[in-house]
Order: sequence, then C-alpha cells, then structure tokens
Amino acid sequence: MQIAIVGLGRMGYNLALNLKDNGHDVIGYNRSSAKVDEIVKEGVKGAYSIEEMLGTFDGRRVIWLMVPNGAPTQGMIDTIVPMLNEHDVLIDGGNSNFNDTLARYEVIKAQGVDFVDAGTSGGIEGARYGACSMVGAEDDVFAFIEPIFRDICVENGYLHCGRVGSGHYTKMVHNGVEYGMMQAIGEGFEILKASQFDLDYEKVAKVWNNGSVIRSWLMELAESAFKKSPQLSDIRGVIGSNGEGLWTVEEALKLNVPVPVIAGSLFVRNRSEQDESFSGQVVAALRNEFGGHAVENK
Repeated sequence: MQIAIVGLGRMGYNLALNLKDNGHDVIGYNRSSAKVDEIVKEGVKGAYSIEEMLGTFDGRRVIWLMVPNGAPTQGMIDTIVPMLNEHDVLIDGGNSNFNDTLARYEVIKAQGVDFVDAGTSGGIEGARYGACSMVGAEDDVFAFIEPIFRDICVENGYLHCGRVGSGHYTKMVHNGVEYGMMQAIGEGFEILKASQFDLDYEKVAKVWNNGSVIRSWLMELAESAFKKSPQLSDIRGVIGSNGEGLWTVEEALKLNVPVPVIAGSLFVRNRSEQDESFSGQVVAALRNEFGGHAVENK
C-alpha cells in the first residue's frame, strides 16, 4: 500500500522503516529536510514539501501523522485536509486527547476525508520491528487500512477498538496503567536500596523477569538500565509526563471510577519535577510543632 508518514521523529522514522520492510510504498515528509535526507538513505522515498508528498500518490491517499499532540497536530491537519480528495485517509498516530479527536472527526468528515486515530505502543523498538496499535475508525475505512497494521504489528498486536476516538481513548488508559506499573517497580527497588542487604539490582531484575508473577518487558528494561548504571547514579529522579496519565485520571474522575494507583503515580511525577516541596516543609514543621520531631535545616 502507498502511505505517507508525516513527522520523522523517533517513532515516525522507525514506523516508516517498518512499513518499507513489509513491502509498502512509503513516502517520508518532515519539516526539517535533514530527516528526509536521512531516511532517503535508508531506501524510503522522501518529500520536501506537502505538495510534493501528495503528488506522489497514484490513487486513494493514506497519510499518517506522527507529530506532537496539540497545536502541531492541529496545524498539520489544517494544512493537509484542504488538499486531500474525498475518501483519502488521514491517520493521527500521535498521543492526541480523545476529545480533540472526536471534535476533529466531525470537521474532517464534513470535508469528505476519512479520519482514523491510532494509538501506538511498544516504544521505538516496537515502531521499528513490531508495534502494538489501538485503532479507532469506521468499519469500511479500517477494512481498507487493516493490511498496514497487520504488517507492522506483532502477532495479535493490533485492535480495531471501534468508532473514531476509541483508539486514542484506549491508548490513553493504557498509558495510565503504564504509569502505575512503572511506579510500583520504582518503589520496589527503592525498598531494596534502603534495606540492610547489598543487592545487585540488575540480577534482581533478571530473576524477577524469569518465571515470576511480575515478569514483563518493563522488568527487562529495568535489568538493561541497571546493567548500564548499577546505582543509576548518573540519573536525576525527575519523571516527565506526556499528559496521558493526567487525562486518564481526569476521565476516571468524570466517570466516578476510583484509580488510586494511577492517580498516585501521576502525583509522584509532578513531585519529581520540584527541587523543593513547600508542602513537605509545612508537614515537617507541623510534625516538629506537635511532636518535637527533628527537622533538617538547610
């Protein structure tokens, strides 16, 4: 199938190579021409403008956006959609908020273009060698593009979740679960570090990942991280957030679903970005006031 990837960052670049390896006719476009030059050397067709990209198609176009969510995605949609033909397919493969996806669908559908949302998991390696995709699309549109996902995903690694918006919604909740799982792993190793035992964390991660109840790809990644840095001494404990954990908690609140683990892991991420916590200072002062508990002075 002929397909264009718009946005050759880490995920888009590797998805383009994955598609090429599976026999698809891929066109890569990026605002920075250097990335286009780079992927051309990998055997993927390059386009240096949107007009050039769209002009390479022989029939029904399939355009896959892999750009940051929010304004960059909306800007690219506003630019590309007026240039598309009826029943061309536009896939938003980024981490867009599902509410934005639902709103965009109404506008794009009114212009005759078929809109699809595809949440992609598996990281950079998955994008390159076998992804996990959650897709929201009308039935006939999904039937047309299903060969793409069948080829680039691992076995049983893609799902037509339902109507447009359901793909991004499912991926959002997936990321919320991911927050909680990673936080539990991090807390477990912090207990080990605080204990009286001199443990090799790489070996602990390895044994936990072989036959135990908590074996997982995340545990495999923990083993890899400890192999590179046994005490993680070169890494600050600042945890970034791409917004999907927050959206998951907001959705849970709206639906009156208790999610203490996911919410707690989100708050830990927020806390990690603070060098000093005033709330911590207040609590320390209160404990000193009522119980005479010692405080650490700066």
